[in-house]
Amino acid sequence: MDTVSGTQLMAGLILGVIVLILLVLKTKVHAFLALLIAASIAGIVGGMAPAAVADTISAGFGSTLASVGIIIGLGVMMGRILEVSGAAETLAYALIRFVGKRKEEWAMGIAGFIVSIPIFVDSAFVILNPLVKSLSKKTGKSVVAIGVALASGLVITHSLVPPTPGPLGVAGIFGVDMGIMIGLGLLFGIPLMIVGILYAKWLGNKIYQLPDENSETGFVRPTEKVGYSDLSDAMDKRENDKALPSLMLSLLPILVPIILIFLNTTLVALDLQEGFYGILIFLGKPIIAVAIGLLFAIYGLARKMPRGETLERMEEGIQSAGIILLVTGAGGALGFVLRENGAGDYIANMIAELPLPAFLIPFFVATLVRLVQGSGTVAMITAASISAPILSQMDVNMALAAQAAAMGALVFSYFNDSLFWVVNRMSGITNVKEQILVWSVPTTLMWFTGLIVLLVANVFM
Repeated sequence: MDTVSGTQLMAGLILGVIVLILLVLKTKVHAFLALLIAASIAGIVGGMAPAAVADTISAGFGSTLASVGIIIGLGVMMGRILEVSGAAETLAYALIRFVGKRKEEWAMGIAGFIVSIPIFVDSAFVILNPLVKSLSKKTGKSVVAIGVALASGLVITHSLVPPTPGPLGVAGIFGVDMGIMIGLGLLFGIPLMIVGILYAKWLGNKIYQLPDENSETGFVRPTEKVGYSDLSDAMDKRENDKALPSLMLSLLPILVPIILIFLNTTLVALDLQEGFYGILIFLGKPIIAVAIGLLFAIYGLARKMPRGETLERMEEGIQSAGIILLVTGAGGALGFVLRENGAGDYIANMIAELPLPAFLIPFFVATLVRLVQGSGTVAMITAASISAPILSQMDVNMALAAQAAAMGALVFSYFNDSLFWVVNRMSGITNVKEQILVWSVPTTLMWFTGLIVLLVANVFM
């Protein structure tokens, strides 16, 4: 490829990304439309015929949603039932008992790690926040420590593990097997969660704050720490008062799809696809597995709810998924344009000569986009869309690259991220410096830990 055409391809890509960032950050244009505009600019400036650009955008949009659209729809319906049934609270209480006394931060971090697999992170924090306050009040531990531990667990699986829309879309764009994406996300997420919880415990000593309904803000900062107290009786009373579902019923909608998808991945890898194995492979296809999980949620958790209310709750989930489907599809469209106009081939040749490990390209692209516009989902999908055409021309482990895109989107959550405000406001933190300590710093620590995990994993993978 000659220098002029290479320069033209780079100009199209750079201009498209700049326009995308400016539209999302400075205008009223939504990320969905901004991605489509960026794809159009990258294609036309990069030398494609305008009509071909439009056709490529349509093809890319449809191809991306073909792989992840159904799963997103099923996942959000399941998540909504888990929310309204109280299953999330059941999981949290069970983990507190399992982990033991004086380890509430670990229990809530692990609870968040599990609950956020099917439930959106913002919603999950809101659902479990009353439990955070109750634990703080009953045990005398800082509400900040327990809240940040919970939020850390929540944001990790929200960012790394399908069927959450962000990592699901990334897996689809990179063409990564869903079972492998789930397995790596759960495995890589463990050290990130440990770092988040340890930081939360340290921060709880620095910002010692307890819930107090009698104060104007709803929180108080005692000059001396309140003594620890056991809360087993209080938990028993709460569970009995609310008639929460059993632990088994709460776990099945989450565990069954994961087990089936893992079985599918294992059997395909072993080339066992005949007879009964073929049935297991069918059941382990992501769309079938998540649909089965949804059935467990409907007839296990929502069995006492009227038919009309159950359908209404699921439709509420579908409504929230609409914009995620559009953004994911538009991200795939941008990636298709970069493949078709040859920008991926050209950049791959340049990057192959650089000392930077190629699998980290999506990590740093996601980092940049996240810092600029705030949404982790948009950041990782944009990074995957830009990086996938480049990495497809190189000898790169695509599963590792997909996790790199997801981890890069964890960096420095601040004012343009909705979760930043949810965690801080619901924890009673209003001082800007403390707000950054509460959520910007831990997300950055987890981001840096993710970078280390990726570098170590690359040695073995």
